[in-house]
Amino acid sequence: DYFRYHPMPEITDWMWLMVKDHPDLVTMVDYGRTHENRTISLLKIGLNTGLKKKAVWMDCGIHAQEWIAPAFCQYFVRQVTSKTDPKMELMMKNLDFYVTPVFNVDGYVYSWKDNTTRLWRKNRTPGPPPCSCYGTDLNRNFDANWGTVGVSSDCCSQIHCGTAPMSEPETQFLTYFVGSRKDDFLCFLTIHSYGQLLLVPYGHPNFTAHNYAELVLVGTAAAGAIEKVHGKIYRVGSSPEILYANSGSSRDWAHMLGIPMTFTFELRDNGTFGFELPEDQIQPTCEEAYSGALHIITYAHDKAFSAAAAVWTVLLAAGTTAVSLM
Repeated sequence: DYFRYHPMPEITDWMWLMVKDHPDLVTMVDYGRTHENRTISLLKIGLNTGLKKKAVWMDCGIHAQEWIAPAFCQYFVRQVTSKTDPKMELMMKNLDFYVTPVFNVDGYVYSWKDNTTRLWRKNRTPGPPPCSCYGTDLNRNFDANWGTVGVSSDCCSQIHCGTAPMSEPETQFLTYFVGSRKDDFLCFLTIHSYGQLLLVPYGHPNFTAHNYAELVLVGTAAAGAIEKVHGKIYRVGSSPEILYANSGSSRDWAHMLGIPMTFTFELRDNGTFGFELPEDQIQPTCEEAYSGALHIITYAHDKAFSAAAAVWTVLLAAGTTAVSLM
């Protein structure tokens, strides 16, 4: 049932089911361990062409209480594995999709413990002595202007940034996995809630992405695609412009790494239910967000492969001319 929230064991079982149902398309990759020794896994989706491929990254559940995010990742996987239109078939040949349904596994499991833990946000690492609190905000722990704005050194704070950049095992494993393949990734999408926003780099107000105008243009078109589905308005801009300043986010780290199309999705709603979005809103939220994400991914794909096609056309033309002159 894609329109219910699922605890971690059910999500893990579903991941294996995707591998079983689509053996030619989907593989499971374990790429890290949490502080509590749980596995961090992703689904790699794409046709095995035998060639080195470009890639799209998507992670959900970096903040444990944002249950709509893993629900969206599950919906996204279902959609891309069931689409049979020529465009998706082409993207499956050209791209691999790396989708982590739940990145902050320890925190997500803890958020399901009981009503008192439902709004848990951080991971579950113990604070440095003598602090008795638990957890680091993983989206403040990446090596991107770390510890400068929108964070706290108080380990009891919801936005505790950790003791150092990438101090947490989760961020270390993600940065290694993506960083070791950085030239492959065209697009990095990290899914959050709430606020109905598409955020572009950077979270620090003193920094602007070199391709800021392009990101806003693509994001605005994606917001238009979102609005067409159920009429919901998503705003587009950098975090300091339309939300708040912050540092150490995965989005900013990915862009600094050199991945050009990097966005944070803040899904429904605008605060009526906040992190406790009712299950009857899962389906419309996923449908509209899928439309927006697909627009960004299609743009990144077409830009990369249209450029490649143009280069080959020039080279082939040059080769033809050279042959005719011999």
